[in-house]
Amino acid sequence: MRKKKKIRLKKQAYYLLAGIVVLIVAIILGINFYNDYQYRKTDEYKLTNIGYSLEDTNLLLDTLSKETIDSLINTEKNETIVGLVKEKYFMEKNLDRYLSYIEEEEEENLTDVVAIVNVNADHKWYEEEFQTDTSLNELMNVNKFYALSEEYTPENLVSIPLQYSYGEQGSNKLIDYAYEKFIDMWQAAHDEGYYLMVESSYRDYASQKEIYDSRKASQGEKKADETAARPGHSEHQTGLVIDMTSTTAPLGTEFGDSEEYLWLKEHAHEYGFIERYPEGKTYLTGYSPESWHWRYVGVEAAAVIHEENITYDEYYAYYIAK
Repeated sequence: MRKKKKIRLKKQAYYLLAGIVVLIVAIILGINFYNDYQYRKTDEYKLTNIGYSLEDTNLLLDTLSKETIDSLINTEKNETIVGLVKEKYFMEKNLDRYLSYIEEEEEENLTDVVAIVNVNADHKWYEEEFQTDTSLNELMNVNKFYALSEEYTPENLVSIPLQYSYGEQGSNKLIDYAYEKFIDMWQAAHDEGYYLMVESSYRDYASQKEIYDSRKASQGEKKADETAARPGHSEHQTGLVIDMTSTTAPLGTEFGDSEEYLWLKEHAHEYGFIERYPEGKTYLTGYSPESWHWRYVGVEAAAVIHEENITYDEYYAYYIAK
């Protein structure tokens, strides 16, 4: 009897243990099934399921909004979008425009696509017009899309003495804080044997209109737009610009070949000035290269523009308007 009882107890223990094991396995399988079910609902799973690598998926999730991710999930895998997101100056708000530009222009250089769209150059010059935010002071943007009003006149303009400029006394002016930095830059250049001269600086709306209308009449609108700003769209109206040459290269057309120009290319950013319309950037600025046109944007912004080799239009789009 005792032996049979022991056998019964062992069987009960065995069944209990087996039941516990089965329960544990069921729980584990249930947890795994639940976790897998939950994972299949995640954006990570949905993106990888349509072909994005895990690395690219993480990039997209870290960069794009939920709304954009939802849109990607409902379309086929698009490697171009991954490439665009990897671009340094990518801005999500411009994603549809990037894609449209690539399709319309058959452009494969994504760096150029991002730059062109960011600065609005996917539109025709002057096709849209935005009001310049003058409260940004030295960081205000004036170009073929951003315009100043006819009435705008900068405050605190100071005259540039004839020691540093051509023309009549008082004919050249800069905003005071830009003028102070110009003098520091001029002195630094002079200490190294270079004598910079200001050929032109502040111009009001009416003066710019006269210049533009004259070129348009003699050269036609297309050519005039390449070399002169339409009234309201000229940086000269900001009081932050100097057209600069030197005593050894007094003509703007020859200044780009001068040692003074090379000195400015290397050092102007240290004083807050940038070359506004550099060589090879016409497709972004809308202007032919102007080695003589230097714009004050402040030391901090100038350092970034110099280091990253970008135009002010690109800087403004990414670091300010973004």
